[in-house]
Amino acid sequence: MHFDPFTRCTAHIAALPAANLDTDVIMPKTFLKGIDRKGLDVGVFHNLRFETNGQPNPKFILNQKPWNKAKFLVAGENFGCGSSREHAVWGLLQLGIRAIIAPSFAGIFFDNCARNGLLAIETDTASTEQLFRNAKAGEQVTIDLPMQSIVTSNSTINFAISERRKFMLLNGLDVIGLTLKRREEIATFETEYLAHHDWLTNPKRTII
Repeated sequence: MHFDPFTRCTAHIAALPAANLDTDVIMPKTFLKGIDRKGLDVGVFHNLRFETNGQPNPKFILNQKPWNKAKFLVAGENFGCGSSREHAVWGLLQLGIRAIIAPSFAGIFFDNCARNGLLAIETDTASTEQLFRNAKAGEQVTIDLPMQSIVTSNSTINFAISERRKFMLLNGLDVIGLTLKRREEIATFETEYLAHHDWLTNPKRTII
């Protein structure tokens, strides 16, 4: 599967300072019943975004201007803990979120981000606090993936990312797409391997 490549993006950043925001908060289980990925944007933070009568909760950050157009989230530590539901990442992407910044992520959620084209950035405590201030001030920030930097109105924050994840995001590739980039090498290996192990394709050949 291919995704929109991530190179350089400028947008508002919304602050979700709570730690341990789990996948049931991000995508409640009631939205896991579908047979496809459609409509998951409605499920994102559903119990926080909407009142019991279905109306938007005016107190929730993503329902307030300018954060209702935010493409980035800055959150507390251990973001995405809980169950391994990939729907949480799918829904965030459908809502228009391109990157999440936090001091730490739950391991499975972090991997699900990489597989689906959502940029997850780990930052130290001081940088995270700075971004919370930028977010609460209603500022926009720029995330430059090639330069591995977050540029704010008053600072530049550098971040680390593995070369594999960076390549996938820059090229809009999931793990299958990444594998298919090497299809010629795979085909050459298969040809050479079968030439030396022809019993795999010739079951009548006697093996001594």
